[in-house]
Amino acid sequence: MKIKTTLDAYPKKDSVVTIGTFDGVHIGHQKIIKQLVEIAKGENSNAVVLTFFPHPRMVLQKDTSIKLINTIDEKSQLLENLGIDHLVIQKFTKDFSRLGAIEFVRDVLVNKLHVKHIIIGYDHRFGRNRTANVDNLREYGEVYNFKITEISAQEIDEVAVSSTKIRKALNDGDMEVANAFLGYNFMLTGTVVKGRNLGEQIGFPTANINIEESYKLIPKNGSYIVKSIIDNKTIYGMMNIGTNPTVNGEKQSIEVHFFNFQKDIYNKIIQVELIKRLRNEQKFNSIDALKAQLYKDKETSLNYLEQTNA
Repeated sequence: MKIKTTLDAYPKKDSVVTIGTFDGVHIGHQKIIKQLVEIAKGENSNAVVLTFFPHPRMVLQKDTSIKLINTIDEKSQLLENLGIDHLVIQKFTKDFSRLGAIEFVRDVLVNKLHVKHIIIGYDHRFGRNRTANVDNLREYGEVYNFKITEISAQEIDEVAVSSTKIRKALNDGDMEVANAFLGYNFMLTGTVVKGRNLGEQIGFPTANINIEESYKLIPKNGSYIVKSIIDNKTIYGMMNIGTNPTVNGEKQSIEVHFFNFQKDIYNKIIQVELIKRLRNEQKFNSIDALKAQLYKDKETSLNYLEQTNA
Protein backbone atom coordinates (compact mmCIF):
# COMPACT_ATOMS: atom_id res chain seq x y z
CA MET A 1 0.00 0.00 0.00
CA LYS A 2 1.18 3.50 -0.82
CA ILE A 3 0.29 6.43 1.40
CA LYS A 4 -0.30 9.82 -0.19
CA THR A 5 -0.61 12.94 1.93
CA THR A 6 -1.46 15.17 -1.02
CA LEU A 7 -3.95 14.59 -3.81
CA ASP A 8 -1.34 15.65 -6.36
CA ALA A 9 0.80 12.66 -5.38
CA TYR A 10 -1.76 10.13 -6.62
CA PRO A 11 -0.67 8.54 -9.94
CA LYS A 12 -2.69 8.82 -13.14
CA LYS A 13 -4.47 5.49 -12.88
CA ASP A 14 -8.18 4.68 -12.70
CA SER A 15 -9.46 4.15 -9.18
CA VAL A 16 -12.27 2.63 -7.18
CA VAL A 17 -12.73 4.91 -4.17
CA THR A 18 -14.43 4.85 -0.81
CA ILE A 19 -14.53 7.89 1.45
CA GLY A 20 -14.70 8.21 5.22
CA THR A 21 -12.90 8.62 8.54
CA PHE A 22 -12.91 4.81 9.15
CA ASP A 23 -11.99 5.19 12.82
CA GLY A 24 -11.36 1.75 14.26
CA VAL A 25 -11.29 0.01 10.86
CA HIS A 26 -13.71 -2.40 12.56
CA ILE A 27 -15.69 -5.35 11.17
CA GLY A 28 -18.23 -3.06 9.48
CA HIS A 29 -15.51 -1.03 7.79
CA GLN A 30 -13.65 -4.20 6.84
CA LYS A 31 -16.71 -5.45 4.96
CA ILE A 32 -16.77 -2.24 2.89
CA ILE A 33 -13.00 -2.28 2.25
CA LYS A 34 -13.05 -5.93 1.13
CA GLN A 35 -15.83 -5.06 -1.32
CA LEU A 36 -13.73 -2.14 -2.56
CA VAL A 37 -10.66 -4.34 -3.12
CA GLU A 38 -12.69 -7.01 -4.93
CA ILE A 39 -14.33 -4.51 -7.28
CA ALA A 40 -11.02 -2.76 -7.99
CA LYS A 41 -9.37 -6.07 -8.96
CA GLY A 42 -12.27 -6.90 -11.28
CA GLU A 43 -12.00 -3.52 -12.97
CA ASN A 44 -8.18 -3.42 -13.12
CA SER A 45 -8.15 -0.24 -11.07
CA ASN A 46 -6.48 0.94 -7.87
CA ALA A 47 -8.38 0.34 -4.63
CA VAL A 48 -8.25 3.76 -2.94
CA VAL A 49 -9.40 4.90 0.50
CA LEU A 50 -9.79 8.66 0.84
CA THR A 51 -9.73 9.69 4.48
CA PHE A 52 -9.33 12.96 6.35
CA PHE A 53 -7.02 14.14 9.11
CA PRO A 54 -7.40 15.86 11.50
CA HIS A 55 -10.90 14.58 12.22
CA PRO A 56 -13.41 17.12 10.81
CA ARG A 57 -14.89 17.71 14.28
CA MET A 58 -11.47 18.81 15.54
CA VAL A 59 -11.35 21.49 12.84
CA LEU A 60 -14.94 22.65 12.43
CA GLN A 61 -16.11 22.37 16.03
CA LYS A 62 -12.71 22.85 17.75
CA ASP A 63 -13.60 19.60 19.56
CA THR A 64 -10.39 18.74 21.39
CA SER A 65 -12.25 16.28 23.63
CA ILE A 66 -12.92 13.85 20.77
CA LYS A 67 -11.15 10.53 21.30
CA LEU A 68 -10.42 8.19 18.39
CA ILE A 69 -10.02 4.41 18.41
CA ASN A 70 -6.94 4.60 16.15
CA THR A 71 -4.09 7.00 15.60
CA ILE A 72 -3.54 7.84 11.94
CA ASP A 73 -0.55 5.44 11.85
CA GLU A 74 -2.58 2.59 13.37
CA LYS A 75 -5.37 3.20 10.86
CA SER A 76 -2.86 3.11 8.00
CA GLN A 77 -1.46 -0.19 9.25
CA LEU A 78 -4.93 -1.76 9.48
CA LEU A 79 -5.97 -0.58 6.02
CA GLU A 80 -2.75 -1.92 4.51
CA ASN A 81 -3.54 -5.34 5.99
CA LEU A 82 -6.85 -5.29 4.07
CA GLY A 83 -5.09 -5.04 0.71
CA ILE A 84 -5.88 -1.55 -0.56
CA ASP A 85 -3.48 -0.03 -3.08
CA HIS A 86 -3.48 3.61 -1.99
CA LEU A 87 -4.44 5.46 1.18
CA VAL A 88 -4.93 9.14 0.48
CA ILE A 89 -4.89 11.20 3.68
CA GLN A 90 -6.36 14.58 2.85
CA LYS A 91 -5.49 17.30 5.36
CA PHE A 92 -8.83 18.56 6.61
CA THR A 93 -8.97 22.33 6.85
CA LYS A 94 -11.71 24.95 6.93
CA ASP A 95 -10.88 25.82 3.32
CA PHE A 96 -11.27 22.19 2.26
CA SER A 97 -14.62 21.99 4.08
CA ARG A 98 -15.89 24.90 1.96
CA LEU A 99 -15.53 22.96 -1.32
CA GLY A 100 -18.91 22.69 -3.00
CA ALA A 101 -20.22 19.28 -4.06
CA ILE A 102 -19.44 19.76 -7.74
CA GLU A 103 -15.92 21.05 -6.93
CA PHE A 104 -15.27 18.08 -4.66
CA VAL A 105 -16.38 15.59 -7.31
CA ARG A 106 -14.70 17.29 -10.25
CA ASP A 107 -11.48 18.57 -8.64
CA VAL A 108 -10.81 15.83 -6.08
CA LEU A 109 -12.44 12.59 -7.23
CA VAL A 110 -12.28 12.98 -11.02
CA ASN A 111 -9.27 15.20 -11.76
CA LYS A 112 -7.00 14.04 -8.91
CA LEU A 113 -8.05 10.45 -8.13
CA HIS A 114 -9.26 9.48 -11.63
CA VAL A 115 -12.30 7.78 -10.12
CA LYS A 116 -14.26 5.23 -12.17
CA HIS A 117 -16.29 3.71 -9.35
CA ILE A 118 -17.32 4.97 -5.89
CA ILE A 119 -18.38 2.74 -2.97
CA ILE A 120 -20.49 4.90 -0.69
CA GLY A 121 -23.12 4.70 2.04
CA TYR A 122 -26.78 5.39 1.26
CA ASP A 123 -26.74 8.29 3.76
CA HIS A 124 -23.37 9.77 2.78
CA ARG A 125 -23.43 13.55 2.51
CA PHE A 126 -20.65 15.69 1.08
CA GLY A 127 -19.72 19.13 -0.20
CA ARG A 128 -20.01 22.44 1.61
CA ASN A 129 -22.37 22.16 4.61
CA ARG A 130 -22.89 18.50 3.62
CA THR A 131 -25.73 19.43 1.28
CA ALA A 132 -25.16 16.80 -1.46
CA ASN A 133 -26.15 13.11 -1.24
CA VAL A 134 -25.96 9.85 -3.16
CA ASP A 135 -28.60 10.99 -5.67
CA ASN A 136 -26.45 14.00 -6.54
CA LEU A 137 -23.45 11.72 -6.84
CA ARG A 138 -25.34 9.57 -9.37
CA GLU A 139 -26.02 12.67 -11.45
CA TYR A 140 -22.35 13.63 -11.37
CA GLY A 141 -21.48 10.04 -12.29
CA GLU A 142 -23.42 10.38 -15.54
CA VAL A 143 -21.56 13.60 -16.36
CA TYR A 144 -18.07 12.38 -15.40
CA ASN A 145 -18.49 8.70 -16.30
CA PHE A 146 -18.12 6.88 -12.97
CA LYS A 147 -20.27 4.22 -11.32
CA ILE A 148 -21.78 4.14 -7.84
CA THR A 149 -22.14 1.15 -5.53
CA GLU A 150 -24.41 2.12 -2.65
CA ILE A 151 -23.94 0.46 0.73
CA SER A 152 -27.31 -0.53 2.18
CA ALA A 153 -28.95 0.95 5.27
CA GLN A 154 -28.50 -2.38 7.05
CA GLU A 155 -24.74 -2.42 6.43
CA ILE A 156 -24.41 1.23 7.48
CA ASP A 157 -26.36 0.51 10.68
CA GLU A 158 -23.88 -2.29 11.44
CA VAL A 159 -21.01 0.18 11.02
CA ALA A 160 -22.63 2.86 13.21
CA VAL A 161 -23.65 0.51 15.97
CA SER A 162 -20.27 -1.15 16.25
CA SER A 163 -18.37 2.19 16.43
CA THR A 164 -20.58 3.34 19.27
CA LYS A 165 -20.30 0.02 21.06
CA ILE A 166 -16.51 -0.07 20.67
CA ARG A 167 -16.02 3.33 22.30
CA LYS A 168 -18.42 2.47 25.12
CA ALA A 169 -16.75 -0.91 25.66
CA LEU A 170 -13.29 0.68 25.81
CA ASN A 171 -14.47 3.32 28.27
CA ASP A 172 -15.93 0.47 30.37
CA GLY A 173 -12.78 -1.63 30.03
CA ASP A 174 -14.75 -4.42 28.30
CA MET A 175 -12.09 -5.77 25.96
CA GLU A 176 -14.10 -8.83 24.88
CA VAL A 177 -16.85 -6.66 23.36
CA ALA A 178 -14.43 -4.07 21.91
CA ASN A 179 -12.19 -6.68 20.29
CA ALA A 180 -15.17 -8.64 18.92
CA PHE A 181 -16.45 -5.55 17.09
CA LEU A 182 -12.98 -4.49 15.97
CA GLY A 183 -12.15 -7.93 14.61
CA TYR A 184 -8.67 -7.58 16.15
CA ASN A 185 -7.18 -6.67 19.53
CA PHE A 186 -7.39 -2.97 20.42
CA MET A 187 -3.90 -1.49 20.44
CA LEU A 188 -1.91 1.25 22.10
CA THR A 189 1.21 2.49 20.31
CA GLY A 190 3.87 4.60 21.98
CA THR A 191 7.48 5.14 22.95
CA VAL A 192 9.06 3.41 25.96
CA VAL A 193 10.25 6.12 28.35
CA LYS A 194 11.97 6.20 31.74
CA GLY A 195 9.70 5.93 34.74
CA ARG A 196 10.35 6.00 38.48
CA ASN A 197 11.64 2.38 38.45
CA LEU A 198 9.28 1.48 41.29
CA GLY A 199 8.23 -1.71 39.53
CA GLU A 200 11.82 -2.88 39.25
CA GLN A 201 12.32 -2.36 42.98
CA ILE A 202 9.51 -4.82 43.80
CA GLY A 203 10.39 -7.41 41.17
CA PHE A 204 7.98 -6.25 38.45
CA PRO A 205 9.95 -4.00 36.08
CA THR A 206 7.71 -2.10 33.67
CA ALA A 207 7.96 -0.40 30.32
CA ASN A 208 6.34 3.03 30.57
CA ILE A 209 4.50 3.82 27.35
CA ASN A 210 4.22 7.44 26.23
CA ILE A 211 1.47 8.04 23.66
CA GLU A 212 2.00 11.33 21.85
CA GLU A 213 -1.42 11.57 20.21
CA SER A 214 -3.72 13.31 22.70
CA TYR A 215 -6.77 12.29 20.66
CA LYS A 216 -6.11 8.56 21.16
CA LEU A 217 -8.78 6.85 23.27
CA ILE A 218 -7.28 5.26 26.40
CA PRO A 219 -9.42 2.51 27.97
CA LYS A 220 -10.71 2.58 31.54
CA ASN A 221 -8.07 2.61 34.28
CA GLY A 222 -7.14 -0.82 35.55
CA SER A 223 -5.02 -3.90 34.86
CA TYR A 224 -5.07 -5.79 31.55
CA ILE A 225 -3.56 -8.90 29.98
CA VAL A 226 -1.58 -7.78 26.94
CA LYS A 227 0.77 -8.91 24.20
CA SER A 228 3.32 -7.22 22.00
CA ILE A 229 5.63 -8.16 19.16
CA ILE A 230 9.20 -7.11 19.99
CA ASP A 231 12.04 -8.00 17.61
CA ASN A 232 9.66 -10.33 15.72
CA LYS A 233 8.83 -12.27 18.87
CA THR A 234 5.43 -12.33 20.62
CA ILE A 235 5.79 -11.31 24.27
CA TYR A 236 2.92 -11.47 26.79
CA GLY A 237 2.49 -9.38 29.89
CA MET A 238 0.16 -7.34 32.04
CA MET A 239 -0.45 -3.64 31.82
CA ASN A 240 -1.66 -1.03 34.29
CA ILE A 241 -3.44 2.12 33.20
CA GLY A 242 -3.86 4.59 36.04
CA THR A 243 -2.25 6.84 38.60
CA ASN A 244 -0.49 4.28 40.87
CA PRO A 245 -2.40 5.39 44.00
CA THR A 246 -0.46 3.04 46.31
CA VAL A 247 2.68 5.14 45.77
CA ASN A 248 0.79 8.45 45.65
CA GLY A 249 0.93 8.84 41.89
CA GLU A 250 -0.95 11.76 40.39
CA LYS A 251 -0.67 11.60 36.59
CA GLN A 252 -2.11 8.80 34.48
CA SER A 253 0.54 6.38 33.23
CA ILE A 254 0.56 3.28 31.05
CA GLU A 255 2.98 0.64 32.30
CA VAL A 256 3.59 -2.87 30.97
CA HIS A 257 5.30 -5.71 32.80
CA PHE A 258 6.38 -8.29 30.21
CA PHE A 259 6.71 -11.91 31.34
CA ASN A 260 10.19 -13.49 31.03
CA PHE A 261 11.62 -10.49 29.23
CA GLN A 262 14.84 -8.65 30.07
CA LYS A 263 15.76 -6.65 26.95
CA ASP A 264 16.43 -2.92 27.08
CA ILE A 265 13.67 -1.31 25.01
CA TYR A 266 13.98 2.31 26.16
CA ASN A 267 13.16 4.79 23.36
CA LYS A 268 11.69 2.03 21.20
CA ILE A 269 8.23 2.46 19.70
CA ILE A 270 6.13 -0.55 20.64
CA GLN A 271 2.54 -1.58 20.02
CA VAL A 272 0.65 -3.27 22.84
CA GLU A 273 -2.52 -5.28 22.20
CA LEU A 274 -5.08 -5.46 25.01
CA ILE A 275 -6.52 -8.95 25.38
CA LYS A 276 -8.53 -8.96 28.62
CA ARG A 277 -9.17 -6.74 31.64
CA LEU A 278 -8.04 -8.19 34.96
CA ARG A 279 -9.35 -5.74 37.56
CA ASN A 280 -9.85 -2.12 38.61
CA GLU A 281 -6.88 -0.09 39.77
CA GLN A 282 -6.64 -0.29 43.56
CA LYS A 283 -4.92 1.56 46.37
CA PHE A 284 -3.20 -0.98 48.61
CA ASN A 285 -2.28 -0.46 52.27
CA SER A 286 1.37 -1.32 51.63
CA ILE A 287 3.92 -2.10 48.94
CA ASP A 288 3.88 -5.73 50.11
CA ALA A 289 0.11 -5.93 49.55
CA LEU A 290 0.59 -4.50 46.04
CA LYS A 291 3.36 -6.99 45.34
CA ALA A 292 1.16 -9.90 46.50
CA GLN A 293 -1.63 -8.74 44.15
CA LEU A 294 0.79 -8.48 41.23
CA TYR A 295 1.82 -12.12 41.75
CA LYS A 296 -1.88 -13.07 41.72
CA ASP A 297 -2.42 -11.02 38.54
CA LYS A 298 0.52 -12.73 36.86
CA GLU A 299 -0.79 -16.17 37.78
CA THR A 300 -4.29 -15.26 36.54
CA SER A 301 -2.83 -13.92 33.28
CA LEU A 302 -0.68 -16.98 32.60
CA ASN A 303 -3.59 -19.34 33.33
CA TYR A 304 -5.86 -17.37 30.99
CA LEU A 305 -3.27 -17.34 28.20
CA GLU A 306 -2.68 -21.07 28.58
CA GLN A 307 -6.40 -21.84 28.40
CA THR A 308 -7.21 -19.56 25.48
CA ASN A 309 -4.02 -19.62 23.37
CA ALA A 310 -4.56 -15.87 22.94
